[in-house]
Amino acid sequence: MAEKPKVVIVRAKGVFSGSRPEAARLQAMIIKGLCLLCSQNEPKEAVGQIFSPSDRIGIKINTIAGSRLSTPPELALALTSVLNLGGIPEKNMIIWDRTNRELREAGYPLQTSRDKLKIFGTDSAGAGYEQELYSFRNIGSLFSTIMTNFVTASISLAVLKDHGIAGITAGMKNYFGAIHNPNKYHDNHCDPFVAELCLCPPIRSRHRLTILDALLVQFHKGPSFHPSWAARYEGLIFGLDPVATDTVGWRIIEKLRAEKGLPSLREEGRPPAYLETARSLGLGENDPERIQIIEEEV
Repeated sequence: MAEKPKVVIVRAKGVFSGSRPEAARLQAMIIKGLCLLCSQNEPKEAVGQIFSPSDRIGIKINTIAGSRLSTPPELALALTSVLNLGGIPEKNMIIWDRTNRELREAGYPLQTSRDKLKIFGTDSAGAGYEQELYSFRNIGSLFSTIMTNFVTASISLAVLKDHGIAGITAGMKNYFGAIHNPNKYHDNHCDPFVAELCLCPPIRSRHRLTILDALLVQFHKGPSFHPSWAARYEGLIFGLDPVATDTVGWRIIEKLRAEKGLPSLREEGRPPAYLETARSLGLGENDPERIQIIEEEV
């Protein structure tokens, strides 16, 4: 019998200082999450189990919803510091998303120096989208050259939130920000498009790790920010199996919805069906009974 994929939830009560999360607490959460995920005691060993020092690592964040519901700079930078502890040179890391404007509005300082940590969007000079359309199953898209040329390994550092069409948006759907035409893939609750995009070789060959930002979870009325339906869950979710990780994220959204007396996504007619499609395509596990969930507090 195949070993159950492992998903780790790390929570830190009081991680927010005012409206911002504390960088030192975030670093401790990331170290704990990676060590538990990889069954290691030290971050160097955990990072080394997932990445090689020669890897060029792309950290795909999500800044589409503005500063109040984007991947916080404190979180992305804490992740780079942990990767650096694990032996990855800062110059081998890129924090990226679709546009420089969205990155700036979310509080990220743009950086393009070759010998330092890089932070920039696909619309930067020297980046852009591939010239040739990549066709695969129902996908026909131009991929960001950051994904295809700049990086050898990818982390989806995604915001966990409700999505009015897809049900949820998390680690897998975060890669809609790696193509030029995500608007084309929202029919039928984004199914099979999220799954098939993640099956495309430019993504599947590079994706190594999902980290879901569940510090503040938009559990209803997403994907834009609505404070009445957002909860400080104060958590990060780690997984090597992208389907299992998003499935655990879905369960957290359902729990928060139930606590507020809201119907389930299935009852609303918008469960994230693409997770079952992803399982059928061999991308991972979506049955909670077949996922090993580890919960820890720091």
